[in-house]
Amino acid sequence: MNKLIDWKNRLKKGHMLTIICILLIIVAILGAILYKKKTEYRQASENNYNMAFYELVDYVQNVEVYLAKSLISTTPEHGAETLTNLWREANLAQSYLSMLPIESQELANTEKFLNQVSDYSYSLSRKNIYNESLTQEDLKNLKDLHGYSIELENTLNQLSEDLNSGRLEWGELTKKGNIAFAQQVDNISKESFSNLEENFHEYSGLIYDGAFSEHLTNNEPKGLTGDDISEEQAKQKAEEFIGRDNINETTNLGYSENATIPVYDFSIKNKKDETINISISKKGGHVVNMNTNRSVNSEIISQEEANELGKKYLDNKGFSNMKETYYLKQEGIVTINYAYTQEDIVMYPDLIKVKVALDDGEILGIETTGYLNNHEKRNTNKVKISKETAKKTLNSQLNIESEGMAVIPTEWKTEILCYEFKGKVDDTEFLVYINAENGREEDILVISNTPNGTLTM
Repeated sequence: MNKLIDWKNRLKKGHMLTIICILLIIVAILGAILYKKKTEYRQASENNYNMAFYELVDYVQNVEVYLAKSLISTTPEHGAETLTNLWREANLAQSYLSMLPIESQELANTEKFLNQVSDYSYSLSRKNIYNESLTQEDLKNLKDLHGYSIELENTLNQLSEDLNSGRLEWGELTKKGNIAFAQQVDNISKESFSNLEENFHEYSGLIYDGAFSEHLTNNEPKGLTGDDISEEQAKQKAEEFIGRDNINETTNLGYSENATIPVYDFSIKNKKDETINISISKKGGHVVNMNTNRSVNSEIISQEEANELGKKYLDNKGFSNMKETYYLKQEGIVTINYAYTQEDIVMYPDLIKVKVALDDGEILGIETTGYLNNHEKRNTNKVKISKETAKKTLNSQLNIESEGMAVIPTEWKTEILCYEFKGKVDDTEFLVYINAENGREEDILVISNTPNGTLTM
């Protein structure tokens, strides 16, 4: 009997040992699979980084070549082609530079250089397209850019050698996380990327009077005035904006440092137990956005009434001389775009969005990013052609319904003073913008009037 029990115990131990062995084998297999996957992923990442880097090298070489060609081009036609190619190659170089695993300001000047080559070459190509020759100042700027492009190309070639010799490995960069980039290169190669930025240490950007000068030299929000404030001061600003008599509770949601405009965020419960989210800029304590969460189940307020309510609200909050432009209606709430006006000129970059409830006219939201980024007093004395001269540029089939002046933004974050003509061709409504300095056709927008709003495309 004892032998039988002993035999059963040994059998159980044998089964347990077998199970343990099987589990260990499974763990070992899973570990091997995970290690293989990790190795494959790392290799794929290395391959992608290498591809991006060598594409960057090729496009920077092309940038240098086209800059050299632009210095000796003698006809506007050939110059336009060369500068358009330069614009494209510089754009592509920027794209591949952004793919490298470098989260740092150390390459800010390199990126800025490529960005300015792209923008400047585009502005000069437009000159050539309009059959204008490049000035001596233009050629000097191109020569300076060409000199920097040679330095950049030489440094990238040295980096290629570092990669090929194993002195520089992308994996080392990605391991470092958020550690300062200068410390990263100390552990890898004293000469590598640090040299890349040293070449641009004195590079501060072009200063010229072309169409893109403001974009190249000024990236600071112009309407964001005042000193930095604390979180407690921001809380007081938020409560003043909402109205302390209308507040039950205020909750601090923290500081958003990486936002377009760094802000303190708050959640406020009002007397109706509705939640209001509001963001206050660290610099100056401006309201960047505010939104009230509530449903609107009926539409009683007309669009005209909503326009006036929004304008009155903005005026009470310190935003004067605002004009409604376009709007979008959704679920009983209309979002209206208001633009600042100066001397009857509409400043489209200075945009504020206001949400109005159509059941009772309550203001449910405001967003001021455009205004805070762009608002300033403009020089409106740049008009060199008359309105009648500008009209001659228009399509003869355009039946003009209204005309005025406006400052419009460009995709390069610059501004152009224009004559604004609104009109129709057949049943299609257009906005046409003619440059008030040179008479060029700067933009054409199609107006789409729908039951839910007036939009432009």
